[in-house]
Amino acid sequence: MNSSARYFHLGASSSLVVLILLCVAWELALAPLRPGGSWMVLKVVPLLLPLRGILKRDVYTLQWSSMLILVYLAEGLVRATSDANHTSVWLAWGEVALTTIYFICALAYLHPFKKAAKEIARQAIHKASR
Repeated sequence: MNSSARYFHLGASSSLVVLILLCVAWELALAPLRPGGSWMVLKVVPLLLPLRGILKRDVYTLQWSSMLILVYLAEGLVRATSDANHTSVWLAWGEVALTTIYFICALAYLHPFKKAAKEIARQAIHKASR
């Protein structure tokens, strides 16, 4: 694995872990919807599903989780522009930043795999047309 792929994987996995921690802290202590915490903390459960695969550099997991993360981007944008609590607004912008970092790093990590898959498909088509 080249050094840029290593950095992209590190960026994706670390932003995912920090996003999970941010969401837990946000909904339990920093700015919960209700005093003492809220059930919104359960929003981290879908983020926990791909965590193991991301840490193991599983290409398929990186692919589908890059689509899952867009739900959290949307939530962050909505809450950043609509919440009245100032702390919650800053946390939402943090969520937006972390999801953006994850998305970009995941796509950058997957790019060489996509190029290789296209080359294999091109060779198969060329071989079949002979």
